[in-house]
Order: sequence, then C-alpha cells, then structure tokens
Amino acid sequence: MKVLIIGSEGMLGHDLVDTLSINNEVSSTTIDTLDITDITKTIQTVNEINPDVLVHAAAYTNVDGSESNSDLAYKVNALGTRNVAVACQEAGCAMVYICTDYVFDGKKGSSYYEYDQTNPLSVYGKTKLAGELYIRDTLNKFYITRTSWLYGFHGPNFVTTMLNLAKTNDNISIVNDQIGSPTYTVDLANAITQLINKPVYGIYHITNSEHCSWYEFAKQIFDNAGVNIDLNPVTTEEFSRPATRPKYSVLENYNWKMEGFPKMRSYKQALRDYMKLL
Repeated sequence: MKVLIIGSEGMLGHDLVDTLSINNEVSSTTIDTLDITDITKTIQTVNEINPDVLVHAAAYTNVDGSESNSDLAYKVNALGTRNVAVACQEAGCAMVYICTDYVFDGKKGSSYYEYDQTNPLSVYGKTKLAGELYIRDTLNKFYITRTSWLYGFHGPNFVTTMLNLAKTNDNISIVNDQIGSPTYTVDLANAITQLINKPVYGIYHITNSEHCSWYEFAKQIFDNAGVNIDLNPVTTEEFSRPATRPKYSVLENYNWKMEGFPKMRSYKQALRDYMKLL
C-alpha cells in the first residue's frame, strides 16, 4: 500500500513511519512541510502523493495550553482535520485519525466503549471531537482511533518527565484520582498497521490493557528504574491545572476485540520493555 503519514515528526508519527515502512510505500509530512490549516495546500499535497491510506497524526496536543489558545487548538484539531478529510475524499483514500480518551467526561465509572456518549470537558477534548465529527460527515472510509496516556521514544512524556524530576527532587506529588491506560506508541503503531490491512472501517479504542492512576503509574516507573523517591498521592483539586481532565477515562478495546484482533498487552509489560531501552 501507499501510505501517507501527516505529523511524522511526533512521538507516535516516528513509530508509525518505522512500522508502516516494513511492508508499505510510506511518504510523510511534518509541521515544516505541510500546514494542515491551509486547505488548498493540504488537498494539493495529498493529491500529488495519492496514497491508499492517510494516517493523520498531527495535532495541537497541549491540553492546558488549549485553554488559553482555544482558537489555535480549534484551527489545528478541528479545521485542520476537516481539511485532511476533504483531501482524502478528493484523493479517494482511507483516513486514520488519532483521537483521545479526553472526548469523554470520565463520569461513567467504568470503561468506555466506542459507542458510549462523548462529553469532553476541555478545549482540547472538544476540538479533537470536532475533528471526529468532520471526518464522519465527510468520509465513508475512515478509522477513528482513540487512545490514551501515550509515551514513547520520540517526544516528552510522563515517563521521562518523572525520571527527570527525580534527578532534582526528593519527593514528587502525583494525582491519584485520575484513572486511565498508559499506552506505548510502538504498540499503538503496530495496532494501527494491523487495522489498515483490513478494510474494517469505524471507531476503535486502542490502548494497552489494564489501567492505573497517575500515582500508580509513577510508582511503577520508579520501581522499574530502581529509583527510591517519596511520592505523595494528591487529588485533582489539590493539583490544579487549567484544563479539566476526566477522572476515569479507561477505554474498552471493544471493536478491536470484536474484529478478532489479538488483545493488546498489559501496559506494565510494555512499560518494562520501553524502559529497558532508555
């Protein structure tokens, strides 16, 4: 297949290039080579490459920054995604859109299925959901892939942030009442590769299995690293941030399972493998 990856400079984008290049002809763009908020340029670029599948991994991902830069977040995450969808429609290619657990409000109290009602709490979540809606209104051939708590080798993430903080702090306060599923970008890239080899279009939740709080995740990071540090569990209210986060945003990989794909491995195993290579 001919695959175009938009946002190849990102943490997930790097792994998508590596994984998809094994058996496919891969082209890619970065923020420097394609401004997705320019619809004319986006359509022109996609038509020139003429891919079978386009993976849209570009986004404005600063969750807190989106609160004070809501116009920029909307321009990139909503209108930019619409532009990519229109380009896919003109080129006749399928589209993969990377979305987020933050499209949910976290009040369900149990894992979210793909068909559950969305209700984002933050500007970031709202703009990413707007991108979903543009795709669903524009295209027939799409994979909307919601994921959560990403970490990997090619960008700042919670794991490296914790390890860096431990170098200069004796104790760290970590939120203990937000629950989710940490997801290794290599595993997500492999899953997306499997997905696009079958034309099973639709919405998919794809995360590593099992779940934890940020506090529990931090404990496992330091256990794996052999670092002794005092961790203080705090509530969301005690650790105030500009953007409201869902308290329980665990995603059930239901459609993934129903299509017969293999169960995603535990985030604990994925974390160990990732940290061995740091």
